[in-house]
Order: sequence, then C-alpha cells, then structure tokens
Amino acid sequence: MTERDHTHVRPWRMIQRRRSRQIHVGAVPVGGDAPITVQSMTNTVTGDAKATIDQIRRLEEAGADIVRVSCPDEDATAAFKTIAKAAKVPLVADIHFHYKRGIEAAKAGAACLRINPGNIGSAARVRDVIQAARDHGCSMRIGVNAGSLERELLEKYGEPCPDAMVESALNHARILQDHDFHEFKISVKASDVFMTVAAYQMLAEAIDCPLHLGVTEAGPTRTGTIKSSIGLGSLLWAGIGDTIRVSLAADPVEEIKVGFDILKSLGLRHRGVNIIACPSCARQGFNVIDTVAALEERLKHISTPMSLSIIGCVVNGPGEALMTDLGFTGGGKGAGMVYMAGKPDHKQDNEGMIDHIVGLVEARAAELDAERGPKAPSAPLQAAE
Repeated sequence: MTERDHTHVRPWRMIQRRRSRQIHVGAVPVGGDAPITVQSMTNTVTGDAKATIDQIRRLEEAGADIVRVSCPDEDATAAFKTIAKAAKVPLVADIHFHYKRGIEAAKAGAACLRINPGNIGSAARVRDVIQAARDHGCSMRIGVNAGSLERELLEKYGEPCPDAMVESALNHARILQDHDFHEFKISVKASDVFMTVAAYQMLAEAIDCPLHLGVTEAGPTRTGTIKSSIGLGSLLWAGIGDTIRVSLAADPVEEIKVGFDILKSLGLRHRGVNIIACPSCARQGFNVIDTVAALEERLKHISTPMSLSIIGCVVNGPGEALMTDLGFTGGGKGAGMVYMAGKPDHKQDNEGMIDHIVGLVEARAAELDAERGPKAPSAPLQAAE
C-alpha cells in the first residue's frame, strides 16, 4: 500500500461493489472489478481542435481517465479525428438527434458514443449507428436525463420521476440488445439528488450493465460539489457505480478534482496527496489554514497516492500522524514535530515548515514511483488499477 490505509483489517470500512459486467471505453475497462473511472467533458467549441485538445490535455494532467466531447455538427466530427489522435485518454462522442454524427464520430476515433437510441430516429438509423460502433470498436452510453424524457413517459407518469427514468433507460437498452450489442453503460441523471439516487438504485437491480453516475446540472463549484458528494457518495457507499462525472458550472478540471476527492474519501481510488488538517483553534502553534492552502497549491502536481496530516497542536496531532505517511504537528514555541510513516522523526521550525514538507513529499513520491515502475496506479487507467 502506498497510503497508510488499513481498510483490509477494518471490515466496517469495506464497500462491497455491485458486480456489473465489464465493457471497455478504448483501452479503459469500466465495470466488473475495474477501478471506478473519473471523467469530465470539454466545453470548448469542438470544431476548434486546438482549443479542445488544450483543454483535454489539462484534464489528462488532472487525472481524467475518460473525456467526453460534444459533437453537435459536421464541424465537430470533422475535427474529432485530429482531437482523438492527440488525446492520451479515450474520448466519448456526445451525440444527440442526428444519427450521422454518431457514424462520423465512430469513424473518427471515438471510443464510445453517448446517445439516446430513441432520439436517433428510425429503426434503420439506429441500426446504422450500432453497426458503426461495432465496426469501429466503440462502446455506447445510454444517457437518460430527467429534463429530456420522452413525451409518452411524461404523459404516463405525469412528471419526471425515477420510474420514468428507469423505464426509459431499459427501453433504450432493449434496442441495443435486440441488435445483439452489449458494450454499453447507462446513466439516469437528474438535478434533484433524491430522484437521481432513487433512479440508480432501481436501475442497479434491473440490469447488470455498468452504471455511469452523475447528478446532472449540479450547479456552481461549491453547491455542485456538495450535491454531487451527497448523491454520488450515497450510491458509491452502497456499491453502485462504475464511472463518475461531477457536473459543475466551472472549469472542467474542477470536476476531475472533486471526482477523485469523492472516491478518495470512500477509499475507492487514491490519487495525489490526501491532506488531513484540523480546522484550527486557539491552541494552534502555527497558522493552519494558510499553511494548508499553501501546501495544497504547491503539492497539486503530485499524483502519487500519499497521506499528509497537518495538525495545529498536540491534542489530536500525534494520533492523526500515526495513520498518515507524513505529518506535522504544532508544538508551540515556533516549532513542531515531523512524523514519518506514523512515527516522530525530527523537529522543524515553523518558519521553514512549508518548504520542508514539500521537499519531503516530493522525495517520498519519487521513491514510491521508482518502486512501482512505469505502471504506476496514478497514471491514466489502461487496465485494472
């Protein structure tokens, strides 16, 4: 283990994941026993290949396993080939209404097509899109949203609700299955947390395909993070979910950060430095809040899984340090104790503490990366992590 995590001896911390069948998005496995993947979506004009590639590169650096790109028109699918060649992670082409965009995206290198088969048109058009996906090795995502349910389902149920969303998803899944196409995952998203969770719970019981989790249109960074953490966290805690997207009205890179933080908090994925810090009080021997903010900024380039405790005083500091890879506990009189692998190691003046801790973290990360070799778990997923 790279992080001082003891879940293997604490059964009350173990999450028993729902066993779904496994599909692939490019080389990345989704479902089964594969790690839960984190994805986001570009918000550039897809026809502007350079801008889209630049944003994908930032998402890759943040740790994205999969990136979705909207393909609303011919300019988008024309640029998609260039974009797909430049991307280091598999791309999902977001298709709505026009079946030709799906065929073009599959030919251009999409690893997955996000569609609603019911929106594509006639049975012949659906068949053509499925055939294009099969011919070019694409998987599919059936994406059901509470805000765009079929008219007949709204008439049947009176309003968007979990039953309507699940019925829509299963109807669409049946279309793919009737064409002997089984490389698909499903999402049933709503902006309402209760509706989202209930729909996924029902769907998880009804079908064995991988599930893509998300609370759609969750909102700006702070409130969207809270809503997503409650909704996705509830489902993941129950073992439901194989890939996630946190939908924020913010820089897409923030979606990746929040996604990993959600998984990290549940012990489902570990990427980067997990900083455990006290909220600070009158006992603090140094300015905890400013220190943590500085460390978070200076350590954001570290992808190696590692835990770091920054505690202002000796009340909880030594105990927290026992469970982290590195730690610093304020002791008063302008100095504190540095802990290595849970044990007191040496004293450090507060004045140079930030530089000192950054150096220790970087050195430890280099050691761990050297031990792992080129197939480090912190790299984008190409196989089980």
